[in-house]
Amino acid sequence: MSKIFVDACLGKETPYTPVWMMRQAGRYLPEYMAVRKEAGNFLNLCHDPKKACEVTLQPVDIVGVDAAILFSDILVIPDEMGMDLSFVKGEGPKFSDPITCDADIERLIGGEEAASKLTYVYDTIKLIKEKLADDKALIGFTGAPWTLATYMIEGQGTKTYNICKKMMYSNPELLHKILAKVTQVVKLYMEKQIQAGIDVVQIFDSWAAAIETEKYDEFSWKYMVEIAEYLKEKYPHIPIIMFPKGIPSFYDRVYGNFDVFGVDWATPMELAKEKLGDKYVLQGNMEPCRLYSKEATTASVEHIQSVMNSKRHIFNLGHGILPDVPVENAKHFVSECQRVSAKK
Repeated sequence: MSKIFVDACLGKETPYTPVWMMRQAGRYLPEYMAVRKEAGNFLNLCHDPKKACEVTLQPVDIVGVDAAILFSDILVIPDEMGMDLSFVKGEGPKFSDPITCDADIERLIGGEEAASKLTYVYDTIKLIKEKLADDKALIGFTGAPWTLATYMIEGQGTKTYNICKKMMYSNPELLHKILAKVTQVVKLYMEKQIQAGIDVVQIFDSWAAAIETEKYDEFSWKYMVEIAEYLKEKYPHIPIIMFPKGIPSFYDRVYGNFDVFGVDWATPMELAKEKLGDKYVLQGNMEPCRLYSKEATTASVEHIQSVMNSKRHIFNLGHGILPDVPVENAKHFVSECQRVSAKK
């Protein structure tokens, strides 16, 4: 059966513009919170295929989105590469052993060995595919090497990125070694996700805006393109979405063999269409906080529709849905996207 989301990713005509939301399986859903409580903690939930499958399917059933996105976390990669990951309440993810030198890189598990340790992710995908409706797509994902490396070097989330950026300028060779090692694991991890059954790949570069424009290709984009090229060579039928957040000044330099470019909420859709609309399908880009108001949501959806006119577009937020958004408002967003873009 044809999947509207996959068709849209490939630039095909669809009866309406499909819609999904980043972080759609999450804390705004009471049903998610119930499963999370059962699991005990976030990592337990990621490691439990049955529970991860359940929360992946919830927004499809409850909110009505056109695609499910695998429930997992980008940091399972460095965790299985041998770093010590924990989630501290109120503080987020932490690594007790950040990367500072060549010896730290050498101790990391790489390549096939690391990718093969993520069996719980592949088992989750297989379970989801058994239960997901035939007309709904399943999106697999990974963090971009730069975003993963920031956590691995800083040891936690950061607002300044001063440790990894100090490495970028004072010891770029070391940073490139980390990025290259992570890239090899990501390639194989995404390949195994495809083999397990995902329909679409999304690569998140959440911390793209931390890099100045002149350095962005060298330290992030080229590694994302390397991953996309590897996957496209082996699986040309699998659409690939790139989502680098906050880099409109780089739009003139975007290149690579992928299908969809995710537009963040701070970048005008008009600009994205002008710079990239002829080369890639565009995804996005409603400001997530508009979900607090149905009126503001409708106004944004109608504006985005007027810019894209149902052509080479996928509706989404310009970043993740926030945990205190009313479920009814999320449903309203989905129904409005489908209403304004429905083909007469």
